Amino acid sequence: MTEERKNEQTVEQQVNEETVEAIFAEGDVQVEQVSEEESVVELDELQTATAKIEELEAKIEEMDNKYLRLQADFDNSRRRAKLDMEAALKYRAQSLAGDLIQSLDNFERAMKIESDHEETKSMLAGMEMIYKGIVEALKKEGVEAIEAVGKEFDPHMHQAVMQVQVDNVDSNIVVEEFQKGYILKDRVVRPSMVKVSE
Repeated sequence: MTEERKNEQTVEQQVNEETVEAIFAEGDVQVEQVSEEESVVELDELQTATAKIEELEAKIEEMDNKYLRLQADFDNSRRRAKLDMEAALKYRAQSLAGDLIQSLDNFERAMKIESDHEETKSMLAGMEMIYKGIVEALKKEGVEAIEAVGKEFDPHMHQAVMQVQVDNVDSNIVVEEFQKGYILKDRVVRPSMVKVSE
């Protein structure tokens, strides 16, 4: 081969190498550009996904709070229903007691009658037995007469209709009972109508 031909091949080889290097350099730039674009797209997708996750976590927390509030409301409702049922059972005799108390008052007034006739006395004895039976039945249900005379006036148990000055009696003491009061367990069915010392 001639020197000229060798030079041509060397020049051609150098041009080819430069062209290949240029092509590879462009490829690197394109790869870098594609990588940067992919990074930006991935970053946007990551931010979008993070925002969606935060939104879903907030919704879950809100739903948890709603669930806990509903559970608390349900527990409170169940507790109230239980207390209402217990109160209904405990005070089931209140309306009946209120009605029977009126009859007891009538029995007491009727038994105060004094008579010399044997028939009247036997009828009064029968009425007294009926009266005692009603009182015992009410006691079984928890209804009892309120003790008033000699006790300190209690506005929850007594209804004062008169005040009088009484010697040797402290102030605010019940000195006379006009109408019996009754209590059902711890609830007043009817307060005692009383006279109180000043």
